[in-house]
This record gives sequence, C-alpha cells and structure tokens, in this order.
Amino acid sequence: MRADRLKRFAPFLVAALFLLAAPALAQTAPAGPSPVQFAADTLTGAAAPGARQPLSLSLQVLVLMTLLSVLPAVILMMTAFTRIIIVLSILRQALGLAQTPPNQVLIGLSLFLTFFVMSPALTEINETAFKPYAANAMPIDTAVEKGGTVLHRFMMAQTRQKDIILFANLKKDGAYEQASDVPFSVLLPAFVTSELKTAFQIGFLIFLPFLVIDLVVAAVLMSLGMMMLSPTLISLPFKLLLFVLVDGWALTMGSLAGSFFTT
Repeated sequence: MRADRLKRFAPFLVAALFLLAAPALAQTAPAGPSPVQFAADTLTGAAAPGARQPLSLSLQVLVLMTLLSVLPAVILMMTAFTRIIIVLSILRQALGLAQTPPNQVLIGLSLFLTFFVMSPALTEINETAFKPYAANAMPIDTAVEKGGTVLHRFMMAQTRQKDIILFANLKKDGAYEQASDVPFSVLLPAFVTSELKTAFQIGFLIFLPFLVIDLVVAAVLMSLGMMMLSPTLISLPFKLLLFVLVDGWALTMGSLAGSFFTT
C-alpha cells in the first residue's frame, strides 16, 4: 500500500526537485541530461533524452483545472461578452421588467451571441494554434503566442485610440509604432474601458424611446388627476407593445452583432 502511494506521488516529487534544482544545474552541471531528468524519465517510462515528451496525466489535469479557473475572466475581459450583457441588462431595465427575462436567460443569450461574434477569431485560433499543437507540430509556447495574436487583433479593432494612450501614459510607455506593439498589459484595461463606454452609448439609445413613453403616460395621468396611479403600471403594456411591433429582440441582437469590428 505504501509502495503504491509512493509511485502515485513520485512524479510530483520529481517535478518539485527539478524546479528547485534547475537554477543550480544550469550553472554547474555539464551538457547532457541531468540526474533529475533521468529519474523523471525512469519513473514515467519516457523515451530517450532530447525527444519531446508529452505531459503526464497528472500535469495535464493540473493545467486543465488552472485554465478552467481563469476561463471566466478571459470570457469577460477579452471577448464581446461585456458589451452584450450590459446592453441586454439596460434593455430589461428600460422595459421596466425587474426579472424578465431572468438572469440565466440573459447570460445564456450573451454567451451564444458572443460565440457568434467571436466565431471568426475562434476558427482562426483553432486552425493556426490548436490543431498544430494537438498534432504535435507546434510547441505550446508558439501555439499560445499565435492564439494571443488573434485575440490581440480582435481587441485592438474594438479599442479606442485615446484609451490606449491613457493607459500607455499611466505605464509611462512611449508611442507605439504599430498596433501589434501594444502589450496586453495596456490593451486589456483599454479594451474593457472602451467596451463599457460603447455599451452605455448603445444603452442610452435603447432607453430613449421607452423614456418618452414613460413621460407621456405620466403627463396624461397628471392631467387627468390620477396621482395615485403608478405611471409604470400603465406604460409597461405600451412599451411591450412597441417592442414587439418593431421586432425588438431581432433588432437588438442584430445591432449588437453588427457593432463589432471583426477585421
């Protein structure tokens, strides 16, 4: 039983020893495979040194769990999700509906519309980065770099230049010669700031017609002396009728999808 436990945790112990001993081995060890690497190859049954070795199952699970933990932040901050969910939330508020559609419906609709908007970028990432890496034709660092280049180009197309200049000045960077020279540390906050501004601009335009209906209904009720009757209760059916007559959901979804530059 104790031997089985040692075999199970041996790869982790060897990996820890390798991380701790790597700096010293890089300075003092001669060329060739290190003893730690030889021990790791012996325990995992790997091939001869110098060949590209696949990650063990334990390390693959660790990498997968790490990616899943940061996936929500990636979806929120590096895709079209932020703009879409804010506009849909403002639309629900403008209609005067507190929980209709519910939050789960809005989030699901935002996710699927995000996949639709990001489909060209996701397809390019799959073709240029994921498939070559899965076929062992590309190292993981090159695959990550190619995927990041695609996301960088998408985010740059949505980001205002003045937002990039703002965060570049805060970082005390000089002027960038090309769009590809903008680092992610500057592009990410600039992209989120631009998305928030664009979302509130679209939300303002959506809110205006419903605000006019509320003002008209409130003025009519006041002129009739019906002070005790809530204007929201009377204006809600008219707002729903207007939204249905103009095919509001299709118009909103189409306008949102068309507001992104996918060059």
